[in-house]
Amino acid sequence: MSLGEGVLPVPPLLKPTVRTLDEEGTTMNRGGQPLAEVFGFLIDDQTDMARRYHSLRLCPFNNKVPNCTKDKAKNPLGVCSIYHENKPVITCPIRFRQDWIIADHAAAFFFEEGTRWTSLTEVRLNDAHGKSAGNIDVVLVAYDDSGKVIDFGALEIQAVYISGNVREPFEYYMSDPKSRVSMDWSGEPNYPRPDYLSSSRKRLVPQLVYKGGILHSWKKKIAVALNKSFLATLPTLKQVPRSNADIAWLIYDLKLSVEEGHGPGRYHLTKVDEIFTEFEPALLAITTPSPGRMEDFIKLLQEKLDEQLETPPTNQTIERPF
Repeated sequence: MSLGEGVLPVPPLLKPTVRTLDEEGTTMNRGGQPLAEVFGFLIDDQTDMARRYHSLRLCPFNNKVPNCTKDKAKNPLGVCSIYHENKPVITCPIRFRQDWIIADHAAAFFFEEGTRWTSLTEVRLNDAHGKSAGNIDVVLVAYDDSGKVIDFGALEIQAVYISGNVREPFEYYMSDPKSRVSMDWSGEPNYPRPDYLSSSRKRLVPQLVYKGGILHSWKKKIAVALNKSFLATLPTLKQVPRSNADIAWLIYDLKLSVEEGHGPGRYHLTKVDEIFTEFEPALLAITTPSPGRMEDFIKLLQEKLDEQLETPPTNQTIERPF
């Protein structure tokens, strides 16, 4: 039974959450609170605007509708980012749409300066057989004076998957936001953490193989927006000059901006780096595994074989079956 059905977990102990700033302007969370942003605001933001977004389940990051629709439209999971190793990690792809700066940065890679362009979201891409290869997150379209399409590029957004359960701490927090800012969730089962491996294998790689493969065959450029912490888990990518690149990797982080009289501040999406690569070398680097030692695998096989041979089969005789 979920929290929304009237059952709450045993309240976790509360302890002060120490929030300081590092040199990069990123909040340091010293407690066991996994939630960083809820419905676009810091969890300790009790301003009128934050309470309004919480109560109406609104999304401030250019979702297709005014409300948050993550996970469930009627009961959305309004977590934009979580803390991991004292840093905020973006877990919702819509979070990357803040002020649409990702579109500006992608357009600078796709088109020449002065080009007229606009953006279209969730555009279906078909293969030669008319079957869907998936939706492109954002397609930037260049057009001439008469409104005719003259060029385009594809922007893919790579948020991070979560392992564990983030809905339970979210709903527990939402039932009393003011008093549960400093809740210590670290002792609860399935504490939410970023799952970078699944994010790359289940999301990033298929995007590049299927959608990226089609776009590359058309000689169209691709931009990939992702969190700085996500990039750190990927293999080193061989870089090339911007003019020779097929893919622009746009690297972002959340930086805290604090204004006097406006609560504890808000995180702002900030580009911290950009990497330019060719398509095939980048795909090969990401999809090539780092093999371990075969001797270790043989050792594991031997252990399992020994265990099986030492355990006699269970044979039961059925007396008088008829």
